[in-house]
Amino acid sequence: ANGAVNLYYDNVAKIATSAAGATITGTLDVVGNVTYSGGSLTTEDTLTDGATVTWDVTASPVAKVTLAGSRTLSAPSNPLGSGQYASLLVIQDGTGSRTLTWNAAYEFKDDTAPTLTTTASKGDLFTFRYNGAKWLEVGRNQNLSLS
Repeated sequence: ANGAVNLYYDNVAKIATSAAGATITGTLDVVGNVTYSGGSLTTEDTLTDGATVTWDVTASPVAKVTLAGSRTLSAPSNPLGSGQYASLLVIQDGTGSRTLTWNAAYEFKDDTAPTLTTTASKGDLFTFRYNGAKWLEVGRNQNLSLS
């Protein structure tokens, strides 16, 4: 009662519960639908700003970065596979007018990378779907007031 529970298959822990929730280890193979009640939350992680911004899309599928200078965004690392979605919020620092050079792994409408909002402290939100080779932009919302 009121303690952690582990579910094993072939002497290997597959599902573990804790006060924070549940952890599933291994590949989750689902036939049909998964039904649950309550909300779903993917924590927004903060990427490290630098000359080249790196993004591990498995560890941080929902991420943000605040640009303190003009930067390059590397190709996302560790994709789960075709069909994965990920979102990135790009924020201008208090100075603004920062630029972002996108890696060729990102695909935009008409093969044209977007121009970021240049206003200080504003953000641009991008959503992508992975097709196994490229990250296809499926949504964009720019010039966002974030506070």
